Amino acid sequence: MAIGIYSETAPLHKVLVHTPGREVSLVNPKLKDELLFDDIIFEEDARREHLNMLNIFETAMPSGAEILEILDLVRETFQLEEARHYLIDRLVRSMPDTNIHLIRENLEQSSPDELVTFIIEGTPETDHGFVLWPLPNLLFTRDLAAIAGQEIIISRAAKQARIRESILMETLVNFHSVFDGVRTNALYLDGYQTIEGGDILMIDETTLLIGMSERTSFTGIFSVAERLLDGNIEHVIAVDIPKKRSSMHLDTIFTMLDRNEFVVFPPAIEQQSDNVIILSSGADGIRADMMPSLKQALEAVMGETITFISCGGSDPVDQYREQWTDGANILALAPGIVVIYDRNTHTLEGLKDYGYRLMEQFEFVDTFRDRKPDPDRDGKIVVPFHAPELCRGRGGARCMTLPLLRQ
Repeated sequence: MAIGIYSETAPLHKVLVHTPGREVSLVNPKLKDELLFDDIIFEEDARREHLNMLNIFETAMPSGAEILEILDLVRETFQLEEARHYLIDRLVRSMPDTNIHLIRENLEQSSPDELVTFIIEGTPETDHGFVLWPLPNLLFTRDLAAIAGQEIIISRAAKQARIRESILMETLVNFHSVFDGVRTNALYLDGYQTIEGGDILMIDETTLLIGMSERTSFTGIFSVAERLLDGNIEHVIAVDIPKKRSSMHLDTIFTMLDRNEFVVFPPAIEQQSDNVIILSSGADGIRADMMPSLKQALEAVMGETITFISCGGSDPVDQYREQWTDGANILALAPGIVVIYDRNTHTLEGLKDYGYRLMEQFEFVDTFRDRKPDPDRDGKIVVPFHAPELCRGRGGARCMTLPLLRQ
């Protein structure tokens, strides 16, 4: 199966998602902070909202495009005994503090379905005194990996609560046929280096943008840059962003809408300076050039003027409120055809000012049920979708998708 990403905005052809299941119902107020959630989520409503979002995707995506459910891939992969052994071994070696080795023999004897349930839902305390919390963050498939050209960067989670997700993604890449084309091009990090997919944006075929956040270390960025700059990538732009829960990843404060249009959270992007480095190949290794701002760095490597559209509009209060509700976490389904939570009203008004037509989610589906939207014919469209329960998880449409192919 083909995999390749050369732009954040090219038409989406293949994407990996996870519709929330019982694992979110296993998060209680006592556990939510440890599991990186600000609130608890009602599973039934969250599932309905997520499926409605996928209906928008299906409407916009070309004929023959694929929306892949990660648990389907996991179940298929676990049919291979070798894959199950690989995952269990990685769990034991990567999570020594959990004492998972105490139940290794039981895991080895588990059926594929039993192992899937164990990995996703965890387990309450056993006779051995072993406990494993659920994986509610699997909803945010974006953080598991990132495709750069035809290479796949496997995330190395910074938080203990998400280590299992990284191991799960490693297992899929190593054993599932979907990843046959990129398996030999997989990038893994070592030691204390960390990187997560929400910090990685593919600007164009030669430029990668990576945020140095609370989840992605500079050594992680540099390790990826060393590998990619030997290939088709000419520039890796590293931007230092606030190390805060509210801006956990770059894509919570900065996303791409069209070839030269971006939505930004001004306090963390436009009001920062001297926080950007352009990494490129030089005669003596990697060259690092400091830049005064992200806008100037992007314009320098892209060779054109770009537009920043403010998340939340012009009022600082609205900017902070709507960044908190993922107003800057927008997913492009095609150039200028984008998806956002409907509660970010000031961001939506700002997009209208830049020529975007607002189409409510069911209007969009009805309008393009029998014909696919074409940006050249239909113009720029923003689709606000209603998802108050999903929004509690602190991740928008981009966070909830891992694109595998854009063409």
